[in-house]
Parts: sequence; structure tokens; C-alpha cells
Amino acid sequence: MFFATIILILLGALLSLFAAIRALRAYLRYRRARATFQVEVTEEVARLAARTDELEKNLSALDARAAELPVRISELQRNLDNLQVLTKALGTTLRQVQRVLSFNALKTLSADRIGRMARNASVPKKGNPG
Repeated sequence: MFFATIILILLGALLSLFAAIRALRAYLRYRRARATFQVEVTEEVARLAARTDELEKNLSALDARAAELPVRISELQRNLDNLQVLTKALGTTLRQVQRVLSFNALKTLSADRIGRMARNASVPKKGNPG
């Protein structure tokens, strides 16, 4: 019975040793995984921080550009007003030029007709003894 007890104790110790080795391996795997995870998380946090800084800079730049928009819109409105004035002046000038050209064409046409009429009147007609 003494040997049976020793064998049971040795078997229990051997099982405990295997369980301890498995537990130690599991703990070491856990530590490696935790270290890897911590490194990856730290790197990702650093990337996110850099990206956040970039986004903040871009946001500031957009804010500055948005602040300029009312000034630019005002300048565009002023330019449009100037363009409207110039367009009206051009339209008026073109209408005046059309009137002058049509008057000159009418004068030329009338002078041409009068000249033809005078030539026709000075040419003696056949059959009329004169």
C-alpha cells in the first residue's frame, strides 16, 4: 500500500508538472500576444495622432479659405456689376454704329439712285424730236 500511495503521489506530481508547464506556456504566449498587441496599438495610436494633426491643419486651412469667401464673392459681384455696365455701353455703341451704317447705306443708296435718275434724264430718248 505504501508503494501505491507513492505511485499515486508521483502520478499526481507528474500531472501537476505537465499542468504547470502548460500553464507557463499559455502565460508566455499571453505575454507575447499582449506585447505584440501593445506595440501595434501604440503604432496605430501614433498614426491616428499624426492623421489628426493633419486633419486639424487642413481644417484650419479650410476655415481660412472659408473666411475669404465673402470677400471674393463681393469682388465677383463688383466685377459682375462692372461687366453689366460695360455690356450695356457696348450694346448702346453697337446700336449707334448700326444706325450710322444704315444711314450711310441709305445715303449711298439714295445718291446712287439720284445719279441714275440724272443720267437717265440727260440721255435723249429715241422717238422724241427734241
